[in-house]
Amino acid sequence: MAGNKSQAAAKSAKNDEFYTQYADIQKEMNAYIMYNSDVFRGKTILLPCDDPEWSNFTKFFAQNFEYFGLKKLISTSFAIESKKYRPKDWQPTLFEQSNPMFDVDKSKVCGKIFVLDRDVNGDNRINIDDLEWKYLDGDGDFRSEEVTALRDEADIIITNPPFSLYKEFVPWLIDSGKQFSIIGNENEVTKKYFFPLVISGKVWLGATGNGVDMVFAVPPGAEVKPSDRAKAARMGYIGDYTRQGNSCWFTNIEHGRLHEPLQLMTMDDNKRYNRCLKGSKREFYYQQYDNFDAINIERTEAIPSDYDGVMGVPITFLKNHCPDQFEIVGLTQIGCHDKVPDTRRYEDYKEYIRETDKTTGASGKKTNENAVMLGKGDKETYYKNAEGRIVHSRYKRLLIKRKQ
Repeated sequence: MAGNKSQAAAKSAKNDEFYTQYADIQKEMNAYIMYNSDVFRGKTILLPCDDPEWSNFTKFFAQNFEYFGLKKLISTSFAIESKKYRPKDWQPTLFEQSNPMFDVDKSKVCGKIFVLDRDVNGDNRINIDDLEWKYLDGDGDFRSEEVTALRDEADIIITNPPFSLYKEFVPWLIDSGKQFSIIGNENEVTKKYFFPLVISGKVWLGATGNGVDMVFAVPPGAEVKPSDRAKAARMGYIGDYTRQGNSCWFTNIEHGRLHEPLQLMTMDDNKRYNRCLKGSKREFYYQQYDNFDAINIERTEAIPSDYDGVMGVPITFLKNHCPDQFEIVGLTQIGCHDKVPDTRRYEDYKEYIRETDKTTGASGKKTNENAVMLGKGDKETYYKNAEGRIVHSRYKRLLIKRKQ
């Protein structure tokens, strides 16, 4: 929930300027390189949604241009006047002003494009010193024809997209049919527009940083929650930084962790030895759902190795998902479970507060398509019908099945 609140705060402050740390980019890209040393060789990489003068994405790929064997690097930025968040004291950078092509009016309304594909300064190397730039005709919006044409030219698209435009950026990205690696929030997979990409195998989680705090630099003066600033400081980043909980990489690039199967125990051994089944939630493990032909699993580590039916597991399972080991067949709450249809509806139930046993006045329709189990459960509310039958909801569950 912390990640959701942080992103909501970013939206309310109209701040989409989150600059990814070099080390986080390096760790993820190195995971792709370790799996396939030629993953970037001969490729054109597009970095949209990046201010090249700030972007560590641009720095990283420019510095590793020859090592990776890149064909071309393209980086674009969004015009300052078109951004939702604009510092009041904004001025063009000295880098831009020192260039003969500097135009104060274009600087405000036009995006910029940086290209690296040749040895410009004659030192027999292609690196960050050879970046060439010019103003785009438009503002650099990724949805523009200008940037979309660059998308179509590229082989791989890598970026940290604006959080407030994620729902628009992802379809734009998928429509390209290109390889990609982007930063997002792990909970994005639970959105109705996004989950079909997961279940169809078009998107999976990256190799690093999944479901953890990631630190981002922000423009001077940007609104940052004191708690997020303090946590970034405890992680060693003091000043204009924030942190985002539940951060992750979304990609369709192969990496080694994707093929590492979970090491699991049998159901009997889990009941006997697994410490998480000794806690307060042990009663909820392996129970059959009331409305799905599947059993409930509260934690990924308790998935049994010998159960062949459908299981409901937490969303956090995705960071350990091995497609060679399990098939994702659905997700509760958003109607994305055609392979495992719900078997019961709850319109004739009423919602009750567990602590007082008093009704809230809401109907059981609220829990339709949730992962529902018998009994009052341990959440704030439960549901009961006229015959006294009581059920409660669990959190969202991925529905998975072991591959034979």
